[in-house]
Amino acid sequence: MRERRRAALIPYLTAGFPTPDVAVDALRMVEAAGADLVEVGVPFSDPLADGVTIQRSTQAALDLGITTSDVLDQVRRAALKIPVVIMTYVNPVLAYGVERFLRDAHGAGVSGLLLTDFPAGADPALERRVMESPLALIRLVAPTTRPERLARALQGASGFVYLISRLGVTGARDDLPLDIASHVERIRAATTLPVAVGFGISTPAQAHAAASVADGVVVGSALVDALGTGGLGPAEQLVRGLRRAVERNGR
Repeated sequence: MRERRRAALIPYLTAGFPTPDVAVDALRMVEAAGADLVEVGVPFSDPLADGVTIQRSTQAALDLGITTSDVLDQVRRAALKIPVVIMTYVNPVLAYGVERFLRDAHGAGVSGLLLTDFPAGADPALERRVMESPLALIRLVAPTTRPERLARALQGASGFVYLISRLGVTGARDDLPLDIASHVERIRAATTLPVAVGFGISTPAQAHAAASVADGVVVGSALVDALGTGGLGPAEQLVRGLRRAVERNGR
């Protein structure tokens, strides 16, 4: 993406939502519509970092009996050519078995792992197991992360850095924080990894603004809502609009 002088478009989808078959179709759809990577969320009963939209999609998937094994099976069935990042909380990985999860995820075609509720340094042994696996260990960084903490949080990170655009939970917002560019630059000063911005980006205009300062743009709640309320058609329309927006940033 840097060589092409544009930001990467990274949509998020909840595995198994609104149905297992449609979820697989949605993965293929975002690739065809121009996504550069895709984040796949593992349904979990206590999604503390997620807002109402993703909470509802997660609960709907759980009500259908979607398990971590089902999530990996959906990724395998989709057989995407773009990288797939599993976004999850640490409990489903521990319950599945860390070594088994890393092996099966890689076998299913997963490229990276983002543990939403797993601060850097919380479990060095677990971190080492991920670092030694074929999966990229993608770190979350908040706007409030102090410089000394930022250095620690980025140790062992790979793939890209996920900058939370604002404090709070996921969900569509009306605008982007005005200081997002300064936070991106602060992270770039500490790592050579690309920086993707997420949480609250829901429109092509917001994606365009984020793409002008960051290396990647993550859109989740707006896409999940479009898929849940209108189906694949409106969701595809949104993704195509977002792709055009990140291409127009002129970087």
